[in-house]
Amino acid sequence: MNQWLNYHHLFYFKTIAEEGTVSRAAEKLRLGQPTLSAQLKQFEETLGVQLFERHHKKLVLTEQGKVALDYSKNIFKMGSEMYEVLHDRLKPLKPFLHLGALDSVPKQIVLQLVKKAFQISPCQITLSEGKSDELLRELIAHRMDLMVTNFLPSGTDGKGLYPKSLTKKNVAFYGAPQFKSLRKGFPKSISTVPMIFPTYDSRLRQDLDHWAKLHKIELNIIIESQDISVKKLMAVSELGLIPTAAHSVTDQVSRGELIEIGQLQNVYEELFLVTAQRKIENPIASTLRDSFVV
Repeated sequence: MNQWLNYHHLFYFKTIAEEGTVSRAAEKLRLGQPTLSAQLKQFEETLGVQLFERHHKKLVLTEQGKVALDYSKNIFKMGSEMYEVLHDRLKPLKPFLHLGALDSVPKQIVLQLVKKAFQISPCQITLSEGKSDELLRELIAHRMDLMVTNFLPSGTDGKGLYPKSLTKKNVAFYGAPQFKSLRKGFPKSISTVPMIFPTYDSRLRQDLDHWAKLHKIELNIIIESQDISVKKLMAVSELGLIPTAAHSVTDQVSRGELIEIGQLQNVYEELFLVTAQRKIENPIASTLRDSFVV
């Protein structure tokens, strides 16, 4: 049997979390401290999880507590907005969509995803960029709806995640026109040449290392970055070569700022659109997952 959520208890928990201690929360709520402590304990027992840990008389939110606090803030925010809407004081909110993307994902693909979301429904979008593990934590905790990545966790780390392949393209080395002579004798010609590589947050980095060992290429990596915009800027500035798929450097190649030095056999950059298992899906996110193509 499903438990009904006690919103008084939820509000007490939210206040305790925001105030940091039961005593300060009790003072703000004008309740006795023992009464508030008992209400918190009852709320934790109802949920079946521990929301706080005690450290030196200070309450610290557990991982479950952090998730509960995020939900409680949204619940009470929506409650206030509902009241305003019912009294014609505020227009109803647009649907909300939270998208995440690795720094290495081409911005053009992120732009296409945003445009597609607006076609599905007028909405408010939050974009987050960062490392794979950071974004995955947000996705699994349901604080993010969709994630674009080129790296998928395996085993138990990937449990409850649903990836959809968006694109799979051959990788090539690109550099400023001054490196044109490296086309002759490729790939041996690029040994010891300065290179700007992705970090190990990317599956591509692992594939590149394997490719280099297979072809006995001596890598001279001078810079590591996961941000494709930074890597392109450095390549255009003649600092070194970058390995990437053609769709990442279309503009730079068309302007003559970068040229293709040589393609790598059996090395690909694959992008995925990832969602996490949840009981109530964001309708815009589910439509994007099913219909978005590059």
